Amino acid sequence: MRLILLFLLFALFGCGVSVPLATNYDPALQPPAPDYGQDIYWAALPTKDDQADMTPDGLDDRQSATIADVFYVHPTIYMDTRKGNDKWNANLGDEKLNENVDDSAIKNQASIFNAAGRVYAPRYRQAHLNVFRQRGSEVAEGALDLAYGDVLAAFDYYLQNYNDGRPIIIASHSQGTVHCARLLKDRFLDNDSLRGQLVAAYLIGMPVPADIFSRIPVCEEADQTGCFVSWRTFRNDYVPKREEQVEVAVVNPLNWSTEKEVYVPASANKGGVLYNFNKILPELVDAEIRGNLLYVKKPKFFGDIFFTRKNYHIGDLNLFWVNVRENAVERVEAWRVGAQ
Repeated sequence: MRLILLFLLFALFGCGVSVPLATNYDPALQPPAPDYGQDIYWAALPTKDDQADMTPDGLDDRQSATIADVFYVHPTIYMDTRKGNDKWNANLGDEKLNENVDDSAIKNQASIFNAAGRVYAPRYRQAHLNVFRQRGSEVAEGALDLAYGDVLAAFDYYLQNYNDGRPIIIASHSQGTVHCARLLKDRFLDNDSLRGQLVAAYLIGMPVPADIFSRIPVCEEADQTGCFVSWRTFRNDYVPKREEQVEVAVVNPLNWSTEKEVYVPASANKGGVLYNFNKILPELVDAEIRGNLLYVKKPKFFGDIFFTRKNYHIGDLNLFWVNVRENAVERVEAWRVGAQ
């Protein structure tokens, strides 16, 4: 039931529930910074048991047999505040919040990639959900900068202590994508060696301009490497309130093409994973790129009567779970062959 509850929570917060946060931003008053030399500041590491090791029935965790690494950055889970907490950035000492991160994003998203690489997922002082709304606009830059500073520090620590020259997949969703787009610019664009290690970046759930990276193109084929994919999922009768002024990267996860107005039937969907993580649901949704968005039919699952939103942001990866998993493996193999 956890994913259904997350669906409903997202719908609830999307309607404008208020939380008692400070009206100004002072980085000095935010929670203390993590030390990535300590395992407690990683939601997932190949050396410990964590939710990124999970797989639905019939699949196996293959991290120990892979040649690649996955650096995954989770979406916004920090949505509410407890009494007396007015911080715009999450406290990494909040055990309940850490459990929510692990049981939602790490289990449902990071685990997708455990067949393609060793999964590294840092805990970071994520910005509160309200930074993406009008009420948080004045503090958004500071809160997101602080969160990104953690992600950058985690990646640098990973690179210096864990990577050892292995190929890298960058994977993210929502707020995580905001940070990973900056990470690619700051660490990969001007570093030929590191860019050569890039298998692909899965920058999901946020509008990423198609030309954002001068040396990292949008992936246009299923086995292309050194590129990035992105999409945002909506119900097929959704009508955007406004047109975006730039071309946004959209890759269809059912055929890994950027071609617009090409309908891919649900028969191409090898399986989604919803509230029952152990059960793969084949042919869950179809997919078609129209404009800057990915459109799908409404998925059918127990409790879907309550799921009336047309924005399927929370399911951007879950709706295509097996397809994404197999594609990550395919791109790693293509990188390996190309490196020989």
